[in-house]
Amino acid sequence: MDSTIRRFNSFAEADEAEADYYACLTPEQRLEILFDLIETYRDNIGETSDRLERIYRVVELERC
Repeated sequence: MDSTIRRFNSFAEADEAEADYYACLTPEQRLEILFDLIETYRDNIGETSDRLERIYRVVELERC
């Protein structure tokens, strides 16, 4: 995200500028922002995993 500070005359003008900014991003840039948000969230809750854990178990079924 830009580190530029902008001044707006109304909240509506600021919302429109924000929507325009996100509309101009590439899908890869949007995903990068999402990954940054996920990483920040995980850091805040104390989770250190970099990936989702795959947990499964094999259950043997009895034949009737």
